[in-house]
Amino acid sequence: MIRRAHLALAVLLLLVARSAAAQPCADCLAAGAARVELRIPAGTPLAGYGSTARRLLLPDVLGRYPHAFWFQPSRGERDPLAVRALVIESSGQRVAWASLDLLAVDQAFTADVERGLAAAGVRPAALLLSASHTHSGPGAYVDSAVLGWLAVDSLDRSVRAGLVDAAVSALRQAAATVRPARLAVAGVTAPPIVSSRVGRALDAEMVVLKVAEPSGRAIALVWNYAIHGTALGPRNLRLSADLMGEASRRLERELAAPVLFVNGAVGDVSPIRHGERAVADLGAALAATARDGWQGAEPVAPGALAVGRRTIALPAPSLSAHNCLGGWLPRAVGLPLGSVFPRETTLTALALGDLGVVTIPGELQTSLGRGIKDAAAAMGLHRMMVGGLSNDYLGYFTTAADYDRPSYVSCASLYGPQLGRCLAEAAAGVVGAVARARTALTDRAGCDQ
Repeated sequence: MIRRAHLALAVLLLLVARSAAAQPCADCLAAGAARVELRIPAGTPLAGYGSTARRLLLPDVLGRYPHAFWFQPSRGERDPLAVRALVIESSGQRVAWASLDLLAVDQAFTADVERGLAAAGVRPAALLLSASHTHSGPGAYVDSAVLGWLAVDSLDRSVRAGLVDAAVSALRQAAATVRPARLAVAGVTAPPIVSSRVGRALDAEMVVLKVAEPSGRAIALVWNYAIHGTALGPRNLRLSADLMGEASRRLERELAAPVLFVNGAVGDVSPIRHGERAVADLGAALAATARDGWQGAEPVAPGALAVGRRTIALPAPSLSAHNCLGGWLPRAVGLPLGSVFPRETTLTALALGDLGVVTIPGELQTSLGRGIKDAAAAMGLHRMMVGGLSNDYLGYFTTAADYDRPSYVSCASLYGPQLGRCLAEAAAGVVGAVARARTALTDRAGCDQ
């Protein structure tokens, strides 16, 4: 009888444990993550620098190189490149977020990934593709003759297809592994490892999003910080994720989970050191900061996950000869780029509890990014991720005052002096609208006046 009683008690306890495990925790949402390495064809050129150190002496009109035309073929891989993906499901919404070890992504690349996900049956309410902005990632994947000549090389469809497939695969795998999860967030101060290209104040905050199972086991970490992936200079010809990849790999070894890096308002931000040693040292410092954020993260405040989009009409793009040539030509002199760059772009925003996220289609100046954060805080979003280089790439966005100062940054600001301010205000506006409504939102705004 005693044995039967013990057996019955054991069975009862097992059933209770299984029932508890089957019930999602009351404050949980669902999340899954995955990491897929980028398989780059041998000899694919690197993207990021247009200097002679990377260029071929003459373009490859004879077809000697299968994937390169303007730039030298890469010489192997310094460190592995990857796509890290995170899928979050809550309140009937699904967000699919991927960070890619690439210089940038454009509208067409994002659209290709969307089509791939739709074909695979993964239909997110919001897709976020965030490029790390490494200047030693693969090139030859953007369908733009101008960008190809400047810094990316001519389009090679096999390279592009491989990158798109990797992004789709990572997001599919993440969606297939969703399980109960809790989110926590922290804002931590990074060490002084960056400098301003235009002599302005910078933003030392790193925002860390912790995604974990109810048991505490890591699902993913997302870290958002503004830094250029230029610790490895133009003489480097080996594929590399630069110092951001170094930091993410260190964290992945500790957490045994994918770590997504999302660049911030990076338009005027550069690392203070360069070279192989700098990659190791600065990467370690960034990893330590993100680890502090993981350990000190506080639960995201309760609330429904809301998604919003705002399509922005853009002014006519042009290259300012005044800004690009040191200011000795009149401000009115410029090269129209209407056939090269688009006349509209879309911002995507998320709000969940006291956490906000917004995509920026290029490199926003730090002061404008801080303005978005300040506006979000006034709306109750105390942790705000400004996701630069996400879903599209339209160059740099500066303040009007810094646009009037000839420099590399103002030269690469292709939409005039007012777009930076207008884009930042539109970003803060769509974040605020989503935070207030807590529902899906789609609207339009004009920055083309």
